[in-house]
Amino acid sequence: MSEVIVSRTDGVLELRLDRPAKKNALTFAMYAALTEGLQQAQGDPAVRATLITASGETFCAGNDIGDFLKPRDDSGAAHPSRFIEQLAGFDKPLVAAVQGPAIGVGATMLLHCDLVYAAPTARLRMPFVSLGLVPEAGSSLLLPRRVGDAIAAEMLLLGAWIHAERARELRLINDIVPSLTELAPFARQRAQELAACPPGALRTTRALLRGDTAALRARIQSEGAAFARCLTSPEAREALTAFLERRPPDFSKL
Repeated sequence: MSEVIVSRTDGVLELRLDRPAKKNALTFAMYAALTEGLQQAQGDPAVRATLITASGETFCAGNDIGDFLKPRDDSGAAHPSRFIEQLAGFDKPLVAAVQGPAIGVGATMLLHCDLVYAAPTARLRMPFVSLGLVPEAGSSLLLPRRVGDAIAAEMLLLGAWIHAERARELRLINDIVPSLTELAPFARQRAQELAACPPGALRTTRALLRGDTAALRARIQSEGAAFARCLTSPEAREALTAFLERRPPDFSKL
């Protein structure tokens, strides 16, 4: 059974992360499914907006650490980068409903969404450095633009948690939906409102809001190269192994 459920209603394609037992941590297979879903939405004129949701209490715990430590071929390694490229190049409206923790790529993907709605239990964290890694999905460029250099440093260097109220203050989310049960329907309604708009004007306005994406694409490439180097480093291996073994990492001998 797929751990990314794809559905369509009233011009909206919904991508639902459905691996709640593992806090919706993304495997390579899930990255591939998300990429395929975005490609379907991009190529189908009947799809006017896309909604990203998740099952369970966690929106997305980031990358599945076990997947990153397994031997893999080039095609498997490329799934995360393909998803990020597809996300950054997507030219239809993106809406997200965040019901709980959004960690790592679970948080950075939100920077590419046009509208993000959250439950009071939502919180964001980008703990790349603590895992011996670097930011991805263009977050080292997009995050300072959104929240300023000082807050971006707290989030990217220290991996600070940002709770829902603070996330709204920092414009990382559009609004907080008080009732958890109303979150997904509320976000779905907003996506349907976008889908009902004149598509050409909508997509052109979105493109104008985003401006020239050349710098973003260049940053994604440089982040990706640095991430790949870090992933095979002793620091990352120790951090990721310690995470799986539920112990503090020891960098004293590195």
